[in-house]
Amino acid sequence: MTATDKLYQRIGQFLEDHRLVPDPAHYAFVHAILTQPNSSLAKAAAELIDGGVRLHQDDIQRLGGPSTAGQRAVAPPAAPTPRDHLVDPAESRTDALAEQTQDHVEALSAMIRTIQADTSAFSANLERSAAEIRRGESIGLATLAKLTGEMLERIHDSERRLEKATAEADALREKLVEARASARRDPLTGLANRLAFNESIGQCFQSPASCYLALCDVDRFKRINDQHGHAVGDRVLSAIGQILSDEGRGHLVCRHGGEEFAILMTGLTMAEARALIDRARDAVREKRLRVRETGEAIGEVTFSAGITGFRPDDTHETVFARADALLYRAKNEGRNRVYAD
Repeated sequence: MTATDKLYQRIGQFLEDHRLVPDPAHYAFVHAILTQPNSSLAKAAAELIDGGVRLHQDDIQRLGGPSTAGQRAVAPPAAPTPRDHLVDPAESRTDALAEQTQDHVEALSAMIRTIQADTSAFSANLERSAAEIRRGESIGLATLAKLTGEMLERIHDSERRLEKATAEADALREKLVEARASARRDPLTGLANRLAFNESIGQCFQSPASCYLALCDVDRFKRINDQHGHAVGDRVLSAIGQILSDEGRGHLVCRHGGEEFAILMTGLTMAEARALIDRARDAVREKRLRVRETGEAIGEVTFSAGITGFRPDDTHETVFARADALLYRAKNEGRNRVYAD
């Protein structure tokens, strides 16, 4: 069995193992990771399938591979929010990054398919000539010279295409990194968002250090929006997010949704975790916020919080539910306070 046959066999086995349709785009993707095992693409794919995990279509998309054969993947619509009619510049930027990334993916896939088609055609010519030689037929010096010239021309053309493909791949990696970062960042406050929180909370279950979850919810936030408008409400959220970020430096602070913030604290005691949240609560309460355009005082702004530690038998749902129950106990018993368990 020749090296080429072995490669075809490995590609076919990979496609079968991961239940991928053997179309040209998938073939090119698998060819790239098998023939360049030290590339960043191959290493990323290896990490995903470590331990026998099957490579899914969405995994291939995130790596920069094809979406579906000949089609562009369409992301499911995001859940609506109360202010969906307002277009946030940061969200528009994320959409633009996703569009640019998809364009790079398609251009790179098309380029790889072209190189593959050229190589296959030339291989067929060589195979026919080799078969003639094996049968003892004379193909002549002119034919050999033509084949050699064609081979050199195709090699040079492939080198140019590969150089361009490498540049496309580098640009794609940069866009993917940028898009990934944007997808995990709340556009209003600049904090991590719920996606980043959901990814990070799983790490807490694996951490040998103590972990605590704090849920913080702005008290009577609807009053601020009703009296001063959503634009002022957004600025209040940004100010609170900045305070939480400053006090929670070294920990994951995220905007979990609406006026609710979540903080994952690692390596602290319960007393230290509670002290951190109390410092942030005091800083928010003492901040004198005003409407920028009029100078009108917004009044005292506070938040309530619930803190709980991770337990051996916890799941994402149980630890979150416990913190949420403590938060609403703080709300129901007067607000502007912290309950911990």
